[in-house]
Amino acid sequence: MVCAIKKAGVLSILFVVVLLAVAVIADAQRPEQKVYRVGVLRSDTPSIFATRNEAFRQGLHELGYVEGKNTIIEYRYAEGKLDRLPQLASELVDHKVDVIVTGGNQATLAAKQATSTIPIVVGSAGNLVQLGVVASLDHPGGNVTGSTSISPDLRRKRLRILKESLPKVSRVAVISYRRSEASRDREEVAQTEIAAKALGITIQFIQVQALEDFRDAYAAIRKDHADALVIIQSSFTFINREQLFAFAVKRRLASMCEALLWTENGCLMSYGPDLPSQYHRAAFFVDKILKGTHPGDIPVESPTKFDFVINLKAANQIGLAIPPTVLARADRVIK
Repeated sequence: MVCAIKKAGVLSILFVVVLLAVAVIADAQRPEQKVYRVGVLRSDTPSIFATRNEAFRQGLHELGYVEGKNTIIEYRYAEGKLDRLPQLASELVDHKVDVIVTGGNQATLAAKQATSTIPIVVGSAGNLVQLGVVASLDHPGGNVTGSTSISPDLRRKRLRILKESLPKVSRVAVISYRRSEASRDREEVAQTEIAAKALGITIQFIQVQALEDFRDAYAAIRKDHADALVIIQSSFTFINREQLFAFAVKRRLASMCEALLWTENGCLMSYGPDLPSQYHRAAFFVDKILKGTHPGDIPVESPTKFDFVINLKAANQIGLAIPPTVLARADRVIK
């Protein structure tokens, strides 16, 4: 009896040993889990992009990409120094990332110029066709896809909101960053003027490219007696937002911007795409690419969700009482 028990015990031990050996062999034969490297290229600072970065990481997590586990995200920020973007883009290429996620026109152009093979996902930028990085929105064709912040009706809606907030507005200064592609600037002017004409508004289009340009810009706005100021979003204008808003307050000009971040920093109103939702969506593009879909075969998406935000503090600074009908339509009111 004792002998039988001892035999059973030995057999049990041998069985456990065999199971452990099989498990070790199976584990050794199991292919190592792929760790993806995602590069993120931004023109501004980490704090400015914090909300959008969090939305992107959340999107990745929902799709099974966990930072520090099966995904490494390498961030590069130009800190507002746009001439650093080409170097930062080259760094991501040298690190052999699997995909680069960009934000804004300048970062997208820098990434495109740095590589024609590594897939690029645009979190949000302007007209990607006019920017020259995709052949068309439906069939990008190259190594770039993602989301555009352009919607055909945005210019008209921003001007209409200004008109409803200041019924007597008749002259609006539109200030933007001067780009190297003159054709794109002419297109911006033409589309804005079409939208303004329908509302009985005259547009004064002003461009800046360097700090010294602002003095002439402000002089031109004073000379033309503008009633309001529309600021076209770019890294350069955002870097110089404080002086733009200070000028608007001094001249008691209503200011209209393109995104929530601007209104949080002092702009009177903003109407534009919900940027965090676009960066959350960027994770979808990354997932498709990492699973084998060529970026050139993934259509570029246009925004579907828009936010209208009013900054009452900025309104008080210029002595403007926002009509209740306009306030009621705001998605968010900053007090």
